[in-house]
Amino acid sequence: MEEPSPTPDPPTNQLGSLNDLAHELASLEDLATRGSWRSILDKVSRARSLNLLTSPHDHLIYLSYNVLAFSKLRRFSEASNEIDTLDDFNSSYYKYETYPRLYPNRSGSMIPFSLRFIHAQLPIKLGNRQEGLDRCYLLLKFIREKIKEKESHDLHDSVRIWKRRENSVLNCLIGHHLGDKEFSLSLDLIKDLINRDYLDPVLVSKLGYIQMQIGDIEGAKGSFNSVETMLNERKSDEYFLSEVQFRNLVNRNKALVYLVGKDYVSAVREYEECIERDHTDVVALNNKALCLMYLRDLSDSIKVLEKALERIPTIALNETLVINLCSMYELAYVNHSEIKRTLSNWIVHVAPDDFDASCTRV
Repeated sequence: MEEPSPTPDPPTNQLGSLNDLAHELASLEDLATRGSWRSILDKVSRARSLNLLTSPHDHLIYLSYNVLAFSKLRRFSEASNEIDTLDDFNSSYYKYETYPRLYPNRSGSMIPFSLRFIHAQLPIKLGNRQEGLDRCYLLLKFIREKIKEKESHDLHDSVRIWKRRENSVLNCLIGHHLGDKEFSLSLDLIKDLINRDYLDPVLVSKLGYIQMQIGDIEGAKGSFNSVETMLNERKSDEYFLSEVQFRNLVNRNKALVYLVGKDYVSAVREYEECIERDHTDVVALNNKALCLMYLRDLSDSIKVLEKALERIPTIALNETLVINLCSMYELAYVNHSEIKRTLSNWIVHVAPDDFDASCTRV
């Protein structure tokens, strides 16, 4: 699960820009966007050594980016040690109202949500799965309390932000349970939301994916049909999706049904609709290539992935796509080692710092 950006939570009074609160926040965001995690570590270290961080908010934001960079670089022990220096997230030390001169008319916590999110995930990365799951469920409870609080004050924009966060944590929990084949727990999490009329098409689609994994094909079709009905009946922005994203989700769901039935030609047609609508839909590009491979058209499957890497390298360059491309090279070419080495050399020059280069299997 992708970590949220350490951008500060919106204060109660939106006076001034976020850069008014945190030292050179824009440059940190730019480095994170480019995946320059080592540069972020250097920037934080330099800012600390030169005493450039003068306010509590400065320290928190730089610490958050440091923790995120350590996590991205898989240096989880260092990330954990950094978070441990904060002790209690709920301390008055981390509240705006404790410093009325520094933050006039602001109230609430300065702790970025990303810090809470990474704090919940770290025990799992360090091999303590149960502690990590416990923290994730506690975070989910915290989020739902925030949603109730914001709803009671009719703060619609804040409710929307916290519901996005609820989505992130739920998807994370579902992923952990699916990874351990705990299908019933994953289903319970999703059905609980659906029973409360929380009809997020991404979660309903995920319900369909789980139903497929346990062999309930008809149930999966029903879930996917529900998503299509949601597209036809309501506005996409209610679900944090653009219309293009929503339509592509529907097409990808249809393609999965075809895939299970081994109707790869029809699946390719659905993925092509997605790509025509949005040429950056990496899931559709990757799955179209796999379908072509199953149809024994290795030449075209390789072209699909190579063109994706050439056209949209910052979006398409992920470990799954590269692993699939390398597998296709191994099937298609006798000299696949040389071709993979060329790919690996190219990756070194364009990949973000956290890319796992071992996926090329050179």
